Amino acid sequence: MTDPSKLLSPGSEAARQAGYALLRRMGLYHLGIAAALTVAILAFPSLPRHLPIGGVTELATTADLVVKKAKDVHPAEVAPAPAATPEPSLDRFGYARRLAVALVGIWLLMLPVSWVHKGIYRAGASDHSLDEATMVLPGVVASIVMVVQYSLALAFALAGIVAGVQFRRALQDTFDALFILVAIGTGIAAGVGALEVAVVMILFFCYATVYVVCFGDGLESDHEAQRKERKRKAKAEAEDDD
Repeated sequence: MTDPSKLLSPGSEAARQAGYALLRRMGLYHLGIAAALTVAILAFPSLPRHLPIGGVTELATTADLVVKKAKDVHPAEVAPAPAATPEPSLDRFGYARRLAVALVGIWLLMLPVSWVHKGIYRAGASDHSLDEATMVLPGVVASIVMVVQYSLALAFALAGIVAGVQFRRALQDTFDALFILVAIGTGIAAGVGALEVAVVMILFFCYATVYVVCFGDGLESDHEAQRKERKRKAKAEAEDDD
């Protein structure tokens, strides 16, 4: 049972102090990661080529196809297409190495998300299984996306398999759905090699969540815990009067 003395009222000074502490922790962590990455790139200039970034540009390039009707093109304007330069293919373990790098990046990105999930549930209603899922789910999604992104048949097969799996666990707070969406979005971004998109998304999500919850109106679970605490006190006072 939650200790009533540990409940923090939304918008209270104690809640703001908890928010400041969480912001400082995340700020130091992100600055440390940025500094370490900068030093690594300066020491190894070829490192960015091995990172799972730039995938959105590649997707946009392959999708940006301009199709012209044959009757609108004069035969004299038709020029032989230049020979396509073959792209260097990965070896047998190339995709495994790419996935391993993506999983390390996912873990580093999702760690502050886990801190935020634990920090915002000041009323003691944190769902520990969801906290663990936010750390593991992105890696699973990234692995699946990396496998099916080049096969439409596999994508439809996966959709059929997932449709047969039933999830009956209800979320304790509507805000928990955002954590699931962030985890899935991070996994998709890492799977297509666009981890830089996940970085921007997670930075916005972490700091915006702390601001809204700790310095704003709080979570619904906080208000529900306060209502239960008021009922408990009223019942205790009624029993004392009797």
